[in-house]
Amino acid sequence: MKVGFIQMSIELLDIKKNVDNAIKLMEKNEASLIVLPELFNTGYNFKNKKEVLDVSENIPDGYTTKTLKDFTEDTNKTIVFGLSEKTEKGLYNSLAVVSKGEYIGKYRKIHLFFDEKNYFLPGDLGFKIFEVEGIKIGTIICFDWFFPESTRTLSLMGADILCHPANLVMPYCPEAMKTICLQNRVYSITSNRIGEERGLKFIGQSQIVGPDGKIIFRASEAKQESYEVEVDPLIARDKNLNPKNNIFNDRKPEFYKII
Repeated sequence: MKVGFIQMSIELLDIKKNVDNAIKLMEKNEASLIVLPELFNTGYNFKNKKEVLDVSENIPDGYTTKTLKDFTEDTNKTIVFGLSEKTEKGLYNSLAVVSKGEYIGKYRKIHLFFDEKNYFLPGDLGFKIFEVEGIKIGTIICFDWFFPESTRTLSLMGADILCHPANLVMPYCPEAMKTICLQNRVYSITSNRIGEERGLKFIGQSQIVGPDGKIIFRASEAKQESYEVEVDPLIARDKNLNPKNNIFNDRKPEFYKII
């Protein structure tokens, strides 16, 4: 299976320009599964809630989801992408999954970072696994990575690949994902953005990591990039570290009750 990511610059509050840019980059990408950044269509560093509200969309009936769904129908791709979701209850920092002309589902970010708490509600859908072509995709958004319960939960739910739209500004995640993948023996695809937005600088370094904790590819810090690579997701279903240690069978949940 070919998987990939788009690392892109984002124009604050300009949905059409950002969607067009993402599609242009994806047209050059041969992956069947592509991950886009968190809030890829709007930008991130909002100044007030009204600004967020004005660029939030319904899922799946909003412009961005419909446009990417149509794109996947023409190209036979699956896309995981982040956007601000508008609901009757309020706004969520969400992602959606579209595949081959169909809307598959959504996830709402559970662990909100810094000023996100001023605009978004914490996710209320729980962690999500989406199955595409027999492959199980687990989804997190940016700061969710900081909580090991997130990725362990998805791995125990059967995720083969962790899809991770992000707007990373701190330097820790690219290295931490190596340990996360090794501990859970899963693939991860982190799609980050580049550039600066109202004084907030994003670190780029989108990457794909294998179940052995090794980086398959890491992007630059400051360039738009479209990358794809052939992987075997079924490798992630082998949880044997060696002939005597299976990392899931060796767990002792009775001693983890505090968490």
